[in-house]
Amino acid sequence: MKKLIVCVSLCTFLWGSAQDFTAEELLDRSIAYHDPQGKWASFQGEFTVEMETPNRPKRTTLLEMDFPKERFKSSVTQNGIHTAALLEKGKCTHWYEGSTDFSDEIAQEQRLNCERTTKMRNYYVYLYGLPMKLKDPGTQLAPKAFKKRLKGEEFWCIKVSYDETVGKDTWYFYFDKNDYRLRHYQFYHDEAKNDGEYILLSEEAVVQGIKMPKVRAWYTNGDDRYLGTDVLIN
Repeated sequence: MKKLIVCVSLCTFLWGSAQDFTAEELLDRSIAYHDPQGKWASFQGEFTVEMETPNRPKRTTLLEMDFPKERFKSSVTQNGIHTAALLEKGKCTHWYEGSTDFSDEIAQEQRLNCERTTKMRNYYVYLYGLPMKLKDPGTQLAPKAFKKRLKGEEFWCIKVSYDETVGKDTWYFYFDKNDYRLRHYQFYHDEAKNDGEYILLSEEAVVQGIKMPKVRAWYTNGDDRYLGTDVLIN
């Protein structure tokens, strides 16, 4: 009987220890799931993202990323209009209906400028590079992983903030309790105000050996208002 009690106590201790790990350990487990061959750092590939938002025409974006060449290109079709933006080693090029010769009015209307292109590059690289991007300089992980519920389901969670030069939002990343894949994420501009958004992930697409979320649905934190859905098409 004593041996049984000792065994049960030991097993309980070992299980509890196994479930108590740091944010870095949880992140490493998730990266091992999504990018087992470590390909993200030298990613060279392309994929298409279809975005649907309420009361707006569908937007289709072909993304081309080549990290070794410092090259990013997005080609967008929306409402029958075709535009493209290239950022390569800090230099920008833009197209409207296949031509680089267009008016300032069109550039303003279609937001064809370097500031916008850089912002969109950072946006796509960040979101499709998760969770690997959480290893970037300036990322501050709260020390411990913890359990947190979202939409009635419990996940392992990491709280993330950033150096001021990188970003000001507070993020929560939700990971599957069994295989540690990234399931959802959420951000706040001011958590006390419950602003910001949460993003529900579903399905997967494998791009250049990397498992990326295929479907992302966006909602507001405050009132659960639906904002839109984007789907990755490999």
